[in-house]
Amino acid sequence: MQLFDTIHYDEPLFRPPGEANSAIIQATIGCSWNKCAFCEMYTSKKFRLKKFEDLQQEIKVISRHYQGVRKIFLADGNAFVLSAAKLLPILNEINSGFGKTQRISSYALPNDIISKTDEELRQIKDAGLKLLYIGIESGDDELLKLIDKSETFQSTKDGILKAHKAGIDTSVMILNGLGGKKYSRQHAINTATLITEIKPKFLSSLTLSLPFGEAHYRSRFKGEYVQQTIAELAEELMLFIENCNTENTIFRSDHVSNHLVLKGILSRDKNELIEYIRRVLNENDLNAYPVVPPFL
Repeated sequence: MQLFDTIHYDEPLFRPPGEANSAIIQATIGCSWNKCAFCEMYTSKKFRLKKFEDLQQEIKVISRHYQGVRKIFLADGNAFVLSAAKLLPILNEINSGFGKTQRISSYALPNDIISKTDEELRQIKDAGLKLLYIGIESGDDELLKLIDKSETFQSTKDGILKAHKAGIDTSVMILNGLGGKKYSRQHAINTATLITEIKPKFLSSLTLSLPFGEAHYRSRFKGEYVQQTIAELAEELMLFIENCNTENTIFRSDHVSNHLVLKGILSRDKNELIEYIRRVLNENDLNAYPVVPPFL
């Protein structure tokens, strides 16, 4: 039996950089929200669930061909939207096929977590799903509304703390430059406040990318958007870090979209990260350069 004769990925298929060596089980197709102004990842798809019977067969095939894999990632955009009644049988099939795994993970929206009871979350964690990737984007409610995000500061906080209470770790992503010049300061400060309150295990900063150009994003953005320079993006990120007070959060700003590569543990390396950004700003005339998506 050929692997790709029986595994049917609905592409494009996305996974976090940290899941590069993971087996991917596409439990859902697309994103259940799929309205965020900045996101083009799943616009070619209509959200739907995969049939459990199809997943059973695919898990059997993938586990046979990828023996020894220790990490499993559940795709697509927010597979955690599945109810516990639908998710637990999938996790049990994975455990049956792969044996003891190091970790199962998936993307999630905070409300996907809130919709589950504490006991259901504990059962999910005990079944091996130990990490949720959550694009919180911002902690500023005004900006979240402008980009048509389905969450608020409070729902994000409630969902993530509820996951932590059940023993599920979180890896959260924020978007540098999301609101442009007008909203930069409130975006940085309110996002730092949110991170301080939720204290995720992992934190990644990505930079807003405009694959279809600034005009396209502006047409979807429900407010005044003026694009920032590279220097202004660095200043926004520095302001965020200055106001962020978390503990043992592993911070990475090394995505392909980022102009500065930053790595550290915020409670330990905060001052060094700030000084590095300040030194780069002082030594380079970054204000002369507009933001250009690195893949263009």
